[in-house]
Amino acid sequence: MAAQRVSVLGATGSVGTSTLDLIQRTPDAFEIIALTAQTSVDKLADTAIATRAKLAVIGDPAHYGHLKERLAGTGIEAAAGAEALVAAARVPADCVVAAMMGAAGLKPALAAVGQGRRVGLANKECLVTAGALFMAEVKRCGAELVPVDSEHSAVLQALGSAEPATIERIVLTASGGPFRTWDAARLASVTPAQALKHPNWVMGRKITIDSATMMNKGLELIEAFHLFPVTADQLGVLVHPQSIIHALVEYCDGSVMAQLASPDMRTPIALALSWPGRMQAPTARLDLAKIATLTFEAPDRERFPAIALAEAALVSGGGATAVLNAANEVAVEAFLAGQIGFLDIAGTVSRCLDKLDGDLKCSDTTSVDAILAVDSRARRLARDVIAMNG
Repeated sequence: MAAQRVSVLGATGSVGTSTLDLIQRTPDAFEIIALTAQTSVDKLADTAIATRAKLAVIGDPAHYGHLKERLAGTGIEAAAGAEALVAAARVPADCVVAAMMGAAGLKPALAAVGQGRRVGLANKECLVTAGALFMAEVKRCGAELVPVDSEHSAVLQALGSAEPATIERIVLTASGGPFRTWDAARLASVTPAQALKHPNWVMGRKITIDSATMMNKGLELIEAFHLFPVTADQLGVLVHPQSIIHALVEYCDGSVMAQLASPDMRTPIALALSWPGRMQAPTARLDLAKIATLTFEAPDRERFPAIALAEAALVSGGGATAVLNAANEVAVEAFLAGQIGFLDIAGTVSRCLDKLDGDLKCSDTTSVDAILAVDSRARRLARDVIAMNG
């Protein structure tokens, strides 16, 4: 069997690193076509050399000279800049893993979809900011979209070939993060160091903070709305501290299908790389007798208002989810920099959403440029809100 051609957009991040870990365990099964990163030039060069990639692209043009120097004599092509990231996504491949962070990953992911092949989607912003546009492009190009989030991967598996009319509800589980049992007073004093200590998952800094605020779960509800044949009121969240069950699908006959796995991102990544088949992954196998107990509880929407903010943005439409995402990114950066408190993250997002009917209104959610313009305005507003309340 011919080796599968794979490109990884965001190769130096958490998902990208896990993807390449899997690929390098069975190197004869894969051929690395293109790898990209935004600023981690040395890690990108090392990875490209180790995997014998055809192309390596650094998003920040300031690092181009260093990348070219590192790759000299290897036969690996070097490129840099936003347009080069999009071009890398267009290089023919059997599977493109879209793991770039932030709204900057939207255009490259759309370019990957344009190939009409398989895209392993790990960039939340593609669906949160431009879900309708993105899914329309998937349909138009005949692309195969396989979600890499553990929750959405679980839903995909639990749905199987079910008819949409038989689905009553999709429930995404949440660990509850490191502050699940903290009261509001303690939450006000949370430090970045505390928030970055997730009890179950090893992830990037931004997504770890999103998990602590539970904004991550709100963003995942928006993604699920676009990925699966359900309405907004057919989506729910259940706190499950052990992170063993990743999602549940409730059916019209009362059956509930769940997917279980150890909390390791290599499980959903392996599925995306091998879909519709499966491949070996070096993840811990479940020993349910040893685990013994799985517990569940409803999310506390008062202590963690991010879920309700995301749900309201989804229902609101008109670019509201793009505003939600952009404001949250800015607020998380400010929290990590020590400029705002933990509870101010959701507060900043809320104040930005209140401006939606003014300058932040998106007149055309089918235009990438219009959506990115709203994203840019929302970021400026979020910075202004932080500055005024700092």
